[in-house]
Amino acid sequence: MSRIVIVGGGLAGLAAAVALTARGFPCTIIESRPRLGGRASSFHDPTTNTDIDNCQHVTLGCCTNFRHFCHTTGLAEFFRREPALYFVGPSGKIDRFAAGSLPAPLHLTGAFAGLSYLSWKDKYALATALRVLTRPVSEQDESESFAKWLTRHKQPQTVIDRFWFVVLVSALSESLERISVSHARKVFVDAFLAHRNGWYVDIPDVPLEELYGGRLTDWLTSRGTTIRLQSSADKIELENDRVTGVRLGSNEVIPGDEFVVALPFFRVLSVLPESLAARTELQGIKQLEPAPISSIHLWFDRPITDLPHAVLVDRLCQWVFNRTAIKSVQIRQSSAPDSNEDRLVDAFYYQIVISASHQLERSSKDEIQKQVLQELTDVWPIVAEAKLLHSRHVTEHRAVFSPVPGVDALRPVQQSPVANLQLAGDWTRTGWPATMEGAVRSGYLASSNILKRLEHDDAVLQPDLPTATLSRWMFGL
Repeated sequence: MSRIVIVGGGLAGLAAAVALTARGFPCTIIESRPRLGGRASSFHDPTTNTDIDNCQHVTLGCCTNFRHFCHTTGLAEFFRREPALYFVGPSGKIDRFAAGSLPAPLHLTGAFAGLSYLSWKDKYALATALRVLTRPVSEQDESESFAKWLTRHKQPQTVIDRFWFVVLVSALSESLERISVSHARKVFVDAFLAHRNGWYVDIPDVPLEELYGGRLTDWLTSRGTTIRLQSSADKIELENDRVTGVRLGSNEVIPGDEFVVALPFFRVLSVLPESLAARTELQGIKQLEPAPISSIHLWFDRPITDLPHAVLVDRLCQWVFNRTAIKSVQIRQSSAPDSNEDRLVDAFYYQIVISASHQLERSSKDEIQKQVLQELTDVWPIVAEAKLLHSRHVTEHRAVFSPVPGVDALRPVQQSPVANLQLAGDWTRTGWPATMEGAVRSGYLASSNILKRLEHDDAVLQPDLPTATLSRWMFGL
C-alpha cells in the first residue's frame, strides 16, 4: 500500500484525503494548527463558552464538488438551504429574492425586477450588461478590471453600487477595481444564468469546528487515515527528483510515496526545497496577492430581526447572519456591578461580514463597531434599545487571493514539476475563484493525479450543473 502524506488540513487537503480514503487509500494529514479546517474553522469564545466561526462560510447550488464532498462524508445534513435571499435597500425596505417558476435563465427575472432600490432604467441597464457578460471574455476584457468594464458598458453608478458591488464583493472578496472580468462572469453565469439551482445558498447550522474537527475527523480516522495536529511542516525532502518525506519543525521526518502540499499560497514555497521553489512553473505564486475578510460578532439581550440573514445594500455591513435563528446561546454576565455571582442570560447572536475589508485597517475596533451598530439601527431601530452584551472582531487578513486581471496565468496546476508531489489549494488552477468549491476542486484534482499514478483511474472531479436548454439557446452558454 502506497503511503500518502498530505501537508495541510484545510479544505483542499481534506478534500484530497476524503477522495483517496474513500477509494481505499488512507493518508496521513499533517496540520500545524490544533484543529482542522484552515480558514474554514472556529475558535472558542470563553465569554459565551461557544465555538464561533472565524467567518461565515456559505456555499451555492453551483458548487457541485463541495456538495459531493459533504454528501460523501455525511456533512450535508448540517447545512440548511435558504429558499430566498433578503436584500435590505438604502431606505431600509426589505426585498425578498427568490426563483420563480420559469426555466433558467428566466427563473430570477421576477426577483431582479422586484429590487425596489433600482429604477426601471437601472434594471434595463443591468439586463443589457448581464447579456454582454455572458459572451466569451475577450483579450481586451481580460486586460482591464471589472470596474473599467462596467464603465465601458455605461453602467449607472447606482447599479454599480447597489448591484454589481453587492454581489461581486461578497462572492469574490475584492473591490471591483481588483476583480477580473472572467471571474465576474464566472459568478453570474454559474450562479444565476446557467441552471435554476445555481443561486441557492446553503449555510452550515453548526460551528465549522463540529464539521471538520469532529464529524469529518471521525469519518477519516474510522477509515484508516491518520491526523497529526500541531505538527508543522518545515521542509519537503527531495532526493533524485523525488520527494521522500516531510521534515517537521520537531526534526521528525514523515516518509511517504505520494505527497500533497495543501498550504496557503503565501506559505507553500517556504516548505519546498530551493531547487523546486525556483522552478519557472511556480514563480507566479509569488505574485498572488491576498485580500481580507472581517467578521463582527455581536450578542444582544433581545432579537433585532427574525430574518435568518440579510444582505445590506450601500452600507459598510454586507451580510448579517442571524446565528440565533440556528441555535440559541447563553453568555455569562454579572448580576450586579459589585457582585461576584454570575447569572446566565439568554443572548441573541448576529454575525456581520465585511468582505474586501481593506478600508477597516485604518479604523479602530471601537470605530468599526460604532458604524456597524449605527447601520443596524438604521435598518432595525430596535437595536438602539437593545443592550450589547458581548462582541468579537475577527479579520482574516489573507482570507483569499485577489482575483485581479491576469491572475489565472499565475496559478500553478496541481501536478508539480516533481512527479510524486501535488499542490492543492483554492489558489491553484481550478477554473474557480478563491472559494470552498475551489479548494475542494483542487484537492480532488490532486487526488486524481495520485490515483492515476497508482493505476486507479477513477473519476473524482464532479461535473458542473448542466446548462439549461434555454440558457444555451439565449446566450450560447
